[in-house]
Amino acid sequence: MKLNRFKSSLAFVALFSLIACNYNSSVMMKTAKDYPFHNPPTETSAEYIITPSDIIEFKLYTNDGSVLIDFTAIKEDQARVSNTDNSTYLIEFDGFTKLPIIGRIELIGKTVKQVETLLEEVYSKYYIKPFVIVKVVNKRVTVFPGGSGEAKVIPLVNNNMRLIEALGAVGGLTKLAKANKIKLIRGNLKNPQVFLFDFTTIEGLQQSDFVLQANDIIYVEPRSDYLQELIRDIAPVLSLITSTITLIVVVNSLNNK
Repeated sequence: MKLNRFKSSLAFVALFSLIACNYNSSVMMKTAKDYPFHNPPTETSAEYIITPSDIIEFKLYTNDGSVLIDFTAIKEDQARVSNTDNSTYLIEFDGFTKLPIIGRIELIGKTVKQVETLLEEVYSKYYIKPFVIVKVVNKRVTVFPGGSGEAKVIPLVNNNMRLIEALGAVGGLTKLAKANKIKLIRGNLKNPQVFLFDFTTIEGLQQSDFVLQANDIIYVEPRSDYLQELIRDIAPVLSLITSTITLIVVVNSLNNK
């Protein structure tokens, strides 16, 4: 009777262990089956769009680019500073940045080319035929390629990097990556835009033909090896059960002597 009760308890423990096994524990950024993914961007612009927290490198020339304006020499106290790079400026949370002479100006939502054109118009009030060069210097995206792939932070070295190029920069998808479950998370993480792409079809690849923005997160869901996970999860339980059975058999043998 006691042995039967023990067997029942043992079976319950084993069954509970199987149910409690935490499959897909390595999967990040899970979404419900009915999660309302955003529609992929439809803009055809091949240029990067200025966003908050961007750091721009700004250089101003006059006479159609023949003379570089040294803003550090405008004030005497600044002229004494040497070996200091004062050509980078932060795009603040409200989309404005503060530039020499003209003060605060809104640049958010514009392409680099549009920013250069705008600043040339503004500085034309102070200089003859101004020529502006603007470059965003802190653009980067984070890529999780799925499976055994190594996550990397990829700098956006050009103004028109696409999703497929970012994946290629980390070596592409691994064998354990789900090509039909590629997520792109964009914007404020408290209320982000989340896009889902299926790279197993040409249509899915076409939907990803838009320019990546700074701080985009690309996550490829890994494919689970259920058998390996099952063996890994229940191995400690089986070891415990085996040890318990051995102990009980030894105790019963001693009691029967």
